[in-house]
Amino acid sequence: MISLPTSRSDWRLLGRTIRLVLGHPSYLVFAIVVTTAVAILISVTQNLRFVVEVLLSDSLGLGFKVEFLTAMLPFLGPQYDATHGVLIYAVAGLTGANVALLAYHLLEHDLSVEGGGGSAAGVVLGTLGAGCAACGPGILAGIVGIVGGAGLLANLPYEGLEFSMLAVVVLVLSMYWLADGMRGGEIRGCPVDPEMLRTKG
Repeated sequence: MISLPTSRSDWRLLGRTIRLVLGHPSYLVFAIVVTTAVAILISVTQNLRFVVEVLLSDSLGLGFKVEFLTAMLPFLGPQYDATHGVLIYAVAGLTGANVALLAYHLLEHDLSVEGGGGSAAGVVLGTLGAGCAACGPGILAGIVGIVGGAGLLANLPYEGLEFSMLAVVVLVLSMYWLADGMRGGEIRGCPVDPEMLRTKG
């Protein structure tokens, strides 16, 4: 049965699992790469046609294209205000951590979908959370702009920030479910949930 993180021990489990997984240099680097890719993806979808034209242009050099992509990111260019920028980086960072947890769980625990309900459910929800929640808000906003429905986002109370807020919630939940699926195991020789060992002993 899928549970929600309602107690302090649930949040400690999530924090400890993230800290132990990202303590692996390879998983930390992987999380940073995913975070960067997601931040760029969300940022460029807001003006996708123009970005594609610039990137495919033969007359522009590689240096200019890299500088252009960098300027699309929040706080490095003028495209986003502070609230949008913080949410984009939050979604990107949570996605990076989520995908790193998922990769760790699949690779290190030799997880099979048949083996254990909690782990399999955590992996499925983690995948959906990382894939859908991270890219969904940016891509949705980009598609709405392309098809001429920008007025729809403008009529929302927070002008589309709702999608990013929802993405943050989904990503946190999916990370918790992944961490819950690893309960009872070890990461780098440390128990995922030391409380569980105390209650058994």
